[in-house]
Amino acid sequence: MKILLTGATGYVGKRLLPILVEQGHDIICCVRDKQRFFCPKEFEKNVKVIEVDFLKKETLENIPKDIDAAYYLIHSMSGSASNYDELERISAENFVERINKTNAKQVIYLSGIVNDQSLSKHLSSRKAVEEVLNTGTFATTTLRAGIIVGSGSASFEIIRDLVQKLPVMVTPKWLNTKCQPIAIADVLEFLTKSLLNPSTYNQSFDIGGPDILTYKEMLLGFAKAIHLKRYIYTIPVMTPKLSSYWLYFVTSTSYKLASALVSSMKVEVICRDNSINSILNITPMSYELALSKALVKIDNDTIASSWKDSMVSGQFIGNVGDYLKVPKKNCFIDRRKMEIQDRAFTINQIWSIGGETGWYYGDWLWDLRGFIDKLFGGVGSRRGRTNKHDIHAGDALDFWRVLYANKDEGKLILYAEMKLPGEAWLEFKIINNTLYQSATFKPEGIWGKLYWYFVLPFHGFIFNGMLQKLIR
Repeated sequence: MKILLTGATGYVGKRLLPILVEQGHDIICCVRDKQRFFCPKEFEKNVKVIEVDFLKKETLENIPKDIDAAYYLIHSMSGSASNYDELERISAENFVERINKTNAKQVIYLSGIVNDQSLSKHLSSRKAVEEVLNTGTFATTTLRAGIIVGSGSASFEIIRDLVQKLPVMVTPKWLNTKCQPIAIADVLEFLTKSLLNPSTYNQSFDIGGPDILTYKEMLLGFAKAIHLKRYIYTIPVMTPKLSSYWLYFVTSTSYKLASALVSSMKVEVICRDNSINSILNITPMSYELALSKALVKIDNDTIASSWKDSMVSGQFIGNVGDYLKVPKKNCFIDRRKMEIQDRAFTINQIWSIGGETGWYYGDWLWDLRGFIDKLFGGVGSRRGRTNKHDIHAGDALDFWRVLYANKDEGKLILYAEMKLPGEAWLEFKIINNTLYQSATFKPEGIWGKLYWYFVLPFHGFIFNGMLQKLIR
């Protein structure tokens, strides 16, 4: 079968793709930026990548007509636009208009549980998208999920941050809201078993695990799973804005995502019926088991995808290719080079930089810069990295975004997503037996120039120390 996969670079899409390929399907992956898409070599013969922006109707002509089904995995609740709900509706309308002209028999949409009478803006938008998809000439299957538990999911990472960093938590009252979490492995099974299954056509299903828990119970359950004792006290006086700031400063989430999550966490997300379980013969796993599987993935450094690598986790605007050409005109550049002793060792050092590994020299200064960035509303350095030794274009790396990563070539280019009076790039490249390291800053006005001269004294020992550690 030929399957259209939207959101192929997203958290769920990255995990769904290899499953569909292994089942023998040919996949058409829709992405806004081809340079952000990574496909394992063993999947290349079954995968075709097309650039599509669902807000630009003309780009949808790239979608072939001979598809059998499509997955709609698009959402932008944490994007920079305040009218994301309107943008999601337009995207859905453009999608329906194009898919109506194809041979697609079915569209599968992953949505949120919308059973409460009072819905957040995020959940209302999900429901509106579902209504738009139902107007198509194809059969629509909507799978409504609550909190998704898996290594790298936004909910899981927020829970992990809170539990690991705070022995005692004074929390807002919405932590007593009930929800029905579901493991990412079960979500993927529902998505794949619904594919071209007539018993799921033109229906909406709630999917969830067997446990109905409060967010407080989920936090305490995580603490138990990692053998930590935690104390949580709820108070009624914390406003949604204060709650959002609390999540933003303590966890790796962005403020916009924190705001969207807080508004949704006041709404109960509990399945009304679980008929889909018997229809597809699926028995979802418990919250405890879902946690244990996620923790194993983290311990083994085999996280398949993370919300942190999505563009909404930072300040990045546009496509990776737009920033690949590092400017030289009207820029300040710190260039250093050193002869390498072992190419393989140096490349492994470069490819392991940031995250838990750190920056090899002056880590406390990097941490301080991340803390200052967080105070000014930036991404900070808490995003870390998804994998300890593997990076690809588009990945987040602390307060950087990976623009280019080619091990064979020995070249890595990073773009700064921190709050800056200008733009910054950090580049590593190996030519013959020499490692070249360049920090480029394009200032904006007088403040940009003053910023460069302020940090210049630190560059000498930070960048020089880092360069030596990359080699020896």
